[in-house]
Amino acid sequence: QARLEESGGGSVQAGGSLRLSCRDSGSTYSRYSWAWFRQVPGKEPEGVAAITTTSGNTFYADSVKGRFTVSQSPTKNTLYLEMNTLAPEDTAKYYCAAAANYGGAHLVSSTYDYWGQGTQVTVSS
Repeated sequence: QARLEESGGGSVQAGGSLRLSCRDSGSTYSRYSWAWFRQVPGKEPEGVAAITTTSGNTFYADSVKGRFTVSQSPTKNTLYLEMNTLAPEDTAKYYCAAAANYGGAHLVSSTYDYWGQGTQVTVSS
């Protein structure tokens, strides 16, 4: 199974940038895709960006297109989210998620089998 650990969150002013990382130390499963979600208290998780492991196809929420970039390391054991032109509405806890098999929309939380603990991103105006 996957073992996902996020890092790179923090506080930044509006217009700034952050880079999140998610390391997958799982060794006994084959990952089909993985993604970044974000969640604010009282709301459902929002799919931000996803990437398929083998083909590298990427998917983005409309709210982050042109500002965020999802990528993975050449060894495909680390997921990244480069976030630019951050705005206060990007403030949330960001989670990494992994899907073992193809089976749903890439930015829907129910598609994913494994989740990290999350990392907080706070953007001040």
